[in-house]
Amino acid sequence: MFREARPGDFEQIIRLYRQLQPDDPVLMDGSDTAAFHQILSSPGLHLFVLELDGVVVATTYLNVIPNITRSASPYAVIENVVVEESQRGTGLGKQIMAGTLRAAWDAGCYKAMLMTGSRKPATHAFYRACGFSADAKTGYVARPS
Repeated sequence: MFREARPGDFEQIIRLYRQLQPDDPVLMDGSDTAAFHQILSSPGLHLFVLELDGVVVATTYLNVIPNITRSASPYAVIENVVVEESQRGTGLGKQIMAGTLRAAWDAGCYKAMLMTGSRKPATHAFYRACGFSADAKTGYVARPS
């Protein structure tokens, strides 16, 4: 079942995020829980999950951003796309991505963007199969020094 995340989903989502970023530190100060609740309560921010037999097996994070150009149509940024390692290649990724894009289009977004740091050909093939093009834009990332 594709749905918005609920407060009780935190631990299952964190489990998936650890598969995505295994080197991230485990936070003991509660800041991750606070950020999670802020996301759940913020308009335009949507944390989605795909649930299978009561277990969260995939997640995406959709940010709908107001915009002045393009007839004041918002745009979307999708982050933290994760499918349970043991379930990859079964179609769950395409299923959660289809729901995420549907939510972006329902919000009136004129485009949806995402970036990946993966160099794996399978990751890029997955995003192309979901309707994304690597040829439309060039992405740059800046980080604090």
